[in-house]
Amino acid sequence: MSDTATSSARHHVVIIGSGFGGLFAAQRLKRADVDITLIARTTHHLFQPMLYQVATGIVSEGEIAPATRIILRHQKNATVLLGDVFDIDVNAQTVTSRLLERVTVTPYDSLIIAAGADQSYFGNDEFAEYAPGMKTIDHALELRGRILGAFEQAELSDDPAEREKLLTFVVVGAGPTGVEMAGQIAEMAERTLKGSFRHIDPTQARVILLDAASAVLAPFGPKLSAKAQKRLEKMGVEIQLNAMVTNLDYDGLEVKDADGTVRRIEAQCKVWSAGVQASSLGKVLAEQTGVELDRAGRVKVGPDLTVPGNPNVFVVGDMMAVDKVPGVAQGAIQGGRYAADAIKAELRGQTPDQRKPFSYFDKGSMATISRYAAVMQVPLPFTEKKFETEGYFAWLGWLMLHLVYLVGFRNRLNTFINWFFAFTTRGRTQLAVTEQQVYARTAMGALSELERREAEEIQEKLARAQRRQGA
Repeated sequence: MSDTATSSARHHVVIIGSGFGGLFAAQRLKRADVDITLIARTTHHLFQPMLYQVATGIVSEGEIAPATRIILRHQKNATVLLGDVFDIDVNAQTVTSRLLERVTVTPYDSLIIAAGADQSYFGNDEFAEYAPGMKTIDHALELRGRILGAFEQAELSDDPAEREKLLTFVVVGAGPTGVEMAGQIAEMAERTLKGSFRHIDPTQARVILLDAASAVLAPFGPKLSAKAQKRLEKMGVEIQLNAMVTNLDYDGLEVKDADGTVRRIEAQCKVWSAGVQASSLGKVLAEQTGVELDRAGRVKVGPDLTVPGNPNVFVVGDMMAVDKVPGVAQGAIQGGRYAADAIKAELRGQTPDQRKPFSYFDKGSMATISRYAAVMQVPLPFTEKKFETEGYFAWLGWLMLHLVYLVGFRNRLNTFINWFFAFTTRGRTQLAVTEQQVYARTAMGALSELERREAEEIQEKLARAQRRQGA
């Protein structure tokens, strides 16, 4: 075990997570009289809204996931540590992380928890083996391999039923990620892969988007929801609403409709984008402080985004439960900046009870559907109304906004070039897949389970030996 206690007497801020909340908080503290330690379980800052473009071969993973320590290398008061934080001691004011077998304890004066969220399978975690989520680079690369691999397998098959199963793609969850994923699979089959095979017609691929809810993109309201659904259906995507997944295996899934009817869809390639579950660190905080969690495991923070009774522990991003603050990038960015500003104000003498409550500025919501098609909803200042639009100009707005928030000029340039060729031609430059991408996640999961069982067996043997000695 190692200790990262700093020799400096300066205020020490520890940030957990390198997503939007964590990174923007660290950058906000660049000129503050503090030492920063950012601890993350990945080496990169992930631009999650564009993961679906990695999965469908439009951009490379490096363009949306630059190395965190490279981003912060010129920020001299920031140190980046790689590790998975598994414990927080609010009394001792320490954070404990693990990298392989190395355990590191890091003390803090102020703590910003921005550990994000994982995919939720609503209590059916076994579904993850057959339907990857869309939360990490590993997920996106695995899905790329599964999607393209399905076409390759279909090319080799002589069985019409097997071909139909292989060329059926099911996306579970009709939120922004699900809509974007379904649209791009359909577009890739119709445009990019057309004419590339000799025994199958990729344009005949069946893409199904299903959700237990009654509308596509429900948070966008009925008007934009209907527009999005119409556009998807025009592309050939089958929309199945009020349809809840009850079972899922290698070859397909079972769906329960609103009338109680259970039916089966044969599909080898499934994508899960139906829910999120906050980091397990929320439970750690709840056990120590008694703070309340919501159904998704998010922490019900105070008006200043701190854990009640712990004014130096901030929770931001997907881990915080704040009324009318959606789990989107802007919520995390604004939360991270607010926490950093509160720490700077405290260094100037402000007490926690003098903090102004966090106020979220809603900049609107966007979702792409396909090439040249998107929906956009922007609140009108000083009114309860929202400006809504869809189509080409909404799509251009989505592209420009996401280019702005990508980190690094070179990444923006490369992304723009890839977009230009992907959207003006049929080509996509990132279609390489490997066997490791497809099977590594499940293989690592099986290995972890094996190691867990072996550890339990060793502990049981030691316990039996101790009982014999005692007897």
